[in-house]
Amino acid sequence: MRVLVTGGGTGGHIYPMLALIKRMKERGELEDVLFVGSKRGLESELVPKEGIKFKSLEIQGFKRKLTFDNFKTLNLFFKSVREAKKIIKEFKPDVVIGSGGYVSGAVVYAASRLKVPTIIHEQNSVVGITNKFLSHFVTKIAYVFDGAASQFSQKKKLVKTGNPRSQEVAEMTEFARLTDFGLENDVPTVLVFGGSQGSKAINDKVLDTLDVLNQKPYQVMFVTGRHYYNEVKETIANEQLEVQDNIVIMPYIDNMTAILPEITAVVSRSGATTIAELTAVGTPSILIPSPNVTHDHQTKNAQDLEKTGAAVVLAESDLNDYNFVSSIDHILLDASYAKKMSLAAKKHGINDASDRLIELMHNITQ
Repeated sequence: MRVLVTGGGTGGHIYPMLALIKRMKERGELEDVLFVGSKRGLESELVPKEGIKFKSLEIQGFKRKLTFDNFKTLNLFFKSVREAKKIIKEFKPDVVIGSGGYVSGAVVYAASRLKVPTIIHEQNSVVGITNKFLSHFVTKIAYVFDGAASQFSQKKKLVKTGNPRSQEVAEMTEFARLTDFGLENDVPTVLVFGGSQGSKAINDKVLDTLDVLNQKPYQVMFVTGRHYYNEVKETIANEQLEVQDNIVIMPYIDNMTAILPEITAVVSRSGATTIAELTAVGTPSILIPSPNVTHDHQTKNAQDLEKTGAAVVLAESDLNDYNFVSSIDHILLDASYAKKMSLAAKKHGINDASDRLIELMHNITQ
């Protein structure tokens, strides 16, 4: 099958598609693949590193207020549609799949005008403006969260596939051990992280409660994010904060999913990729949604897990020393509660998500 993938801007739009491509290669069903992204998006770095052919378009998002920039955006959109049509005619894909982001709007729309079978994949519980627009033109709409399905008017197009990242994580064969990071195996451990760049709010709360966490019978793996690592280390030194042996501090873990099976609970943001990884393994979580995302979709993602007992949600605005530590204590010091959360999390994971999406691709191209 010849597949054209498009999307980007954030990791949540890129990693699921990389997982899908990887699975298609494993199944021997990928004749050729082309990824079309934006020139300035994260995809321009990540995709070529995976050895996948990449082409870029110049495009930008609409401003919420009526400004001159929106006229430029409109011109760029139509220009990108024309360029996308040329790319599609040259590549001759059997199917085009978009994962969100402004660039997928132009490419998937162009494919639909050329009568190429199309799919959009919505990873979040709040549907993005691009996918809402494209839903009227595509062949099928793949989704992860049930809450997203209710936001599409094209009900007959809906297919629940899950997030391909879930299957990739569920089928991992190489794992890490806590001893690889200077901790003890078989001791309850909480992993605290705020994404690859880190979260200042989460990092500050760990530092604020360090004296309490030092005394706990569990372990803390504190991943600051590369951007904040030096700042965290300087704060510890300047304020003469003590760090006991039950706590390790690191800037980043390259393959963080490899350690998840050893982790009792995770404290993190609630992006779509993070949710997919946690539910694939069944890791209990304390989710602190980022307040700086479009339509507050991280809060909706987190609440979807909280409703079934798979996660605890703490709003960043409500975060304090007490609820931060007590939420960790509840999971780490109560094995039966942690087990219930783990089982609830696994129920959210769709561990054949890539295979479902591939089957859908076959169905619309036959």
